[in-house]
Amino acid sequence: MYASSETRDQDIARDASRPLDEHLADLRGSAAGFLQAAAGTADWARTVTLRNGVTDSASRIPFRRLIEVELHHVDLGTGYELEDLAEDFVTRETGFLAQRFTGHPGVVATTVVAEGRTWTTGGGAAGGPVTVRGTAAEVLGWLCGRRDGSALIVEGGPLPVLPPL
Repeated sequence: MYASSETRDQDIARDASRPLDEHLADLRGSAAGFLQAAAGTADWARTVTLRNGVTDSASRIPFRRLIEVELHHVDLGTGYELEDLAEDFVTRETGFLAQRFTGHPGVVATTVVAEGRTWTTGGGAAGGPVTVRGTAAEVLGWLCGRRDGSALIVEGGPLPVLPPL
């Protein structure tokens, strides 16, 4: 966990150009540390505070770790795309992000539809309701800020602008 968003951004900028072997060593080391911490006795029902003041159940930390690995794998630009993510991962992460924006004061009431599944989100801002439709990868890309939403179909108003994660 970073002390602040600024510290996070500075560390990313500083370390981005490191050699691959250093990145892999960090990834392996953090994975080993995570497994060691997770193997110990823990209160998985407790609430934990994450970046930007977001709170969540400790029981969701393993999935949050998977999210970090999968989405940052996409971010590397090596040909691994949102379309390559496992369907169950995409469904779960889409639901998680839709829930995260529910009631947000800057997001209008929004229904999200992707490949036969429907989620609702927003509702804290005036306007709407809006329906957003697209492929599972495009919807996830918009919700997680990795795609601009231009490939989505929007009904009832403009595409909602989502807050940063």
